[in-house]
Amino acid sequence: MAKMGITVYSCEQDEEVLFREMAPRFGIVPTITDAAVSAANVELASGNRCVSVGHKTHIPNPTLLALSQAGVRYISTRSIGYNHLDVDYAESVGIAVGNVAYSPDSVADYTLMLMLMMVRNAKSIISRADAHDFRLNETRGKELRDMTVGVVGTGRIGAAVMDRLRGFGCQVLAYDNRPAVAADYVSLDELLKQSDIVTLHTPLNTDTHHLLNGERIKQMKHDAFVINTGRGALIDTEALIAELENGTLGGAALDVLEGEEGIFYADCRNKTIESGLLLRLHKLPNVLISPHTAYYTEHALSDTVEQSITNCLKFEGSKQHG
Repeated sequence: MAKMGITVYSCEQDEEVLFREMAPRFGIVPTITDAAVSAANVELASGNRCVSVGHKTHIPNPTLLALSQAGVRYISTRSIGYNHLDVDYAESVGIAVGNVAYSPDSVADYTLMLMLMMVRNAKSIISRADAHDFRLNETRGKELRDMTVGVVGTGRIGAAVMDRLRGFGCQVLAYDNRPAVAADYVSLDELLKQSDIVTLHTPLNTDTHHLLNGERIKQMKHDAFVINTGRGALIDTEALIAELENGTLGGAALDVLEGEEGIFYADCRNKTIESGLLLRLHKLPNVLISPHTAYYTEHALSDTVEQSITNCLKFEGSKQHG
């Protein structure tokens, strides 16, 4: 039987190694490029009904139309979120879109690490130690068992975060418009008022854009911490910075950021950073920034590549037998 072709766009070197290792096992022939999909390179998908794309670059509607015209009928995005492409438009031009569900443990572990770093003032301690200042910080740390943590979004990742938090003995509150796990669910307003730490794990869509807006941030406890390993636009970053700069909040740990495109995943050491929000955040001693890396583990990357392949195979199988 002829092997199925899959065109893989925005493929990083470590992903390419995995695609080539797995291809014989799954009986596929991958066409691989590190370039993001665009109208200029849709010919790479010629003859392949399925393509795999990364989440790091926005895919505009004209590119989706060009893919459709080239015969593509399925896009597997190597991410949980879909916010880098218009799924409804893709479907309107005959392309189905599927995501992957990699191990939630990667993001859950990272989220707990960020929480611990925030409550123990790790940024300040490490920077002082790097400068050979080994005095105790004037601000003592806190213990998670003495705190209330509010988990916004209780899907696979949010649930995995709650599992980990139980081991620390802290009180855990949850908010989700579709409660699906055993948890102490409260309204979002109540969660914000009671929580010492608020961590975001909800998808980004029109309903959740700026879910944490200025009004809601003002409801939070004095000295509360914000953790975001979901999507940057879940937070109104301007409003968050205002509360951090005036000392209302205890701090923030952000693995994702509004306007991160073109900055995160790039070497900007010799470039001028254009994002005023990022520059303001970097100046704050109680803010940790990391470049959308919470998901990035060996296990999760392997899950992502394997599921992207199997999703394409399932799509083709359903079309042949459906």
